[in-house]
Amino acid sequence: MIIGYARTSTAEQEAGLQSQLRDLSATGCTKVFSEQASSVGGREELKAAMEFVREGDTLVVTKLDRLARSTAHLLSLVEHLEKKGVALRILDFGGGEVDTKSPSGKMLLTVFGAMAEFERSIMLVRQREGIAAAKEAGKYKGRAPTARRRENEIRALKAAGVGASEIARQLGVGRASVYRILSSSH
Repeated sequence: MIIGYARTSTAEQEAGLQSQLRDLSATGCTKVFSEQASSVGGREELKAAMEFVREGDTLVVTKLDRLARSTAHLLSLVEHLEKKGVALRILDFGGGEVDTKSPSGKMLLTVFGAMAEFERSIMLVRQREGIAAAKEAGKYKGRAPTARRRENEIRALKAAGVGASEIARQLGVGRASVYRILSSSH
């Protein structure tokens, strides 16, 4: 059986998810697990796919970054699949396709996984440097605090007898922020 897995980080990436689903369907996947979740968050559909696959199956993803968050994570997923007798196939792997059924495919996957992780860490360093430079130049202020801007509304609703949870829901702010504002003096 050919099983697909598709993932985007956010709901705003709907076109990307649809593209992955289309590619997986064209590959002949008979079952597809898909989700919109950050790679660092809990990915329930990936867990479900890993549990679902059986000996002789192939798990297919469109790109490596849709599956694993690091080389270590990738290798642990591949090891889990191998123990179950399941192959991993990546459709877009630097312009070609790779399948872990072959020793060369497995080696390529490990090398590219390490390169992808290295590239990501370099990108994060550059991002931090860019933010530091922008802060130094006074051009980076960070995210505007949403609850503080609504302090008057929060206090008015509380004075009207509305509870903190309901205030948070009505104004679209965190309940902890409501408590923090209500506990601070004007």
